[in-house]
Amino acid sequence: MPAKTTAAQRRQAALREALDTQLAALGEAPYSGPDRPSPVLSACVGAVLRARSEGAQPVRSAVKAAVRGTLAELAERAPGHSLEVRVPPYGAVQVVEGPRHTRGTPPGVVETEPLTWLALAAGTTSWQEAVDAHAVSASGTRADLAGLLPLWPSGGAGGYSADGQRLS
Repeated sequence: MPAKTTAAQRRQAALREALDTQLAALGEAPYSGPDRPSPVLSACVGAVLRARSEGAQPVRSAVKAAVRGTLAELAERAPGHSLEVRVPPYGAVQVVEGPRHTRGTPPGVVETEPLTWLALAAGTTSWQEAVDAHAVSASGTRADLAGLLPLWPSGGAGGYSADGQRLS
C-alpha cells in the first residue's frame, strides 16, 4: 500500500507545478534545479517577477503559490503573534514576538498586494521604497519588516537561479 502524501509534500508539488507553468508561460524550460523547498520557492518568486518585468501577466497559480510559500517562510523565521502580514487574496500570517492578542486584529498589521509582497520577499524592492510609494500599509509598533526582508540574500534561495543553475 503506497504511503499517504503529507501536506508539506502536496504544497511542494503544487509549488513545482505552478513554477513550471509560469516558466512555460515565459517560454522557458521547466525548472531543473534542486527539488528542495527553498530553491523551488525562490525560483517561483523569480519567475513571477520576471513575468511582471517583461510586461506579461504572471500566472495566477504561481503568484498564489509564491505568496503562500513566502508568507510561510516569514512565519518560520519570525514566529510570534504581534504582527499580522496580509497579502490578499492569497494569505495572511501572524509573526514577530510581542504581546499576544486573543481576539480580533493583532496590535500591528502590514498589508500589501501580491506582486509588491513578492518584490519585497525577493529584495527587488526595499521595505522603505514600498512604504514611501504607499505600496504597503503598515500600522503598529512592530510593523517594520525591514529587518526581515528580503527573505534570501541577493541571487536567490540556496544559491540557485529560477532556471536551476548554481549562482557563483
